[in-house]
Amino acid sequence: MVDEDALLPVGDELPEVLLDLAVPHEDINELVRIARQSVGDSEVGGLLAASVRALVQDIGTVGFQPEMPAISDGLGGSAVVRRLFPVLVLLAALPHTRAYHDGRAVPGDIARRTLADLGRHMAVHRRRYGNAGLVLPRWLWPHFRGELYQLGRLQFQRARLGQRTGEAVRAAGLPLGPGDACLSIHIPDFRGPLNPQACDASLALARDFFALHYPEETYRVAVCHSWLLDAQLQKYLPEESNIVRFQRRFHTPYRATEPDDNLPVFFVFGDPDLPVEALLQRTAVERAVAGHLLAGEHWYQGHGWFEL
Repeated sequence: MVDEDALLPVGDELPEVLLDLAVPHEDINELVRIARQSVGDSEVGGLLAASVRALVQDIGTVGFQPEMPAISDGLGGSAVVRRLFPVLVLLAALPHTRAYHDGRAVPGDIARRTLADLGRHMAVHRRRYGNAGLVLPRWLWPHFRGELYQLGRLQFQRARLGQRTGEAVRAAGLPLGPGDACLSIHIPDFRGPLNPQACDASLALARDFFALHYPEETYRVAVCHSWLLDAQLQKYLPEESNIVRFQRRFHTPYRATEPDDNLPVFFVFGDPDLPVEALLQRTAVERAVAGHLLAGEHWYQGHGWFEL
């Protein structure tokens, strides 16, 4: 059970906590105010306790999908409380996450950089909406549940092989298949170039990290499910571009059959709802994404794997 009286840091330590989580400076005062305001609200406190219980249930379990309680439109009597409530949940879950990390002897710098992805996601939200919040709170659940770690340039999530990727791995001669352990690679924004040297360093860190801190789990393959693996990018980018070289690491047994143009627009331009005609074309990637769509073509999510 979660102690409702000890859920949320609201004293002078809260700004320090927010800074450790890389929360944008312009969002800190508002979060401190809302956190203090929410402590005395029984409705907010009850929902916060229920949400933290759902989030940290079976913490560390691979693939667990928390069923988070619904947030009512009138929560806390303020649209700001409702908008920032997912951030409050993550702040309240922080002691449980840190206890789990300590139990796994996760180094403090890796734990801090992993959880600092909260601030990056808040920066993405502010870029799109101009205020504090989280575009998709569920993207941060694996960070706070001990499933995902920032290791250099890349993030690695403890995961299981899906049906089609698992069958492809097995067909390649590895003694693995659907449901077996893998590391799912995520490519966060605001982390500099995706150059081969940075990726090699991340992979080396991942091999050592999981062997040391999850010795009971064996990871022989890495997977990635991303629009960055859409082979159509090779029509627009030079062979030595970082994205094309990243693609070459992977066997790509299949790609999604349904187009998903919103993802590249969101990740490259910050807002998936921007009209195609308004997309800027300053960089090679911007020209590729925008030009492809303006030509009436579509982008698809690619799916790849390689042996670690």
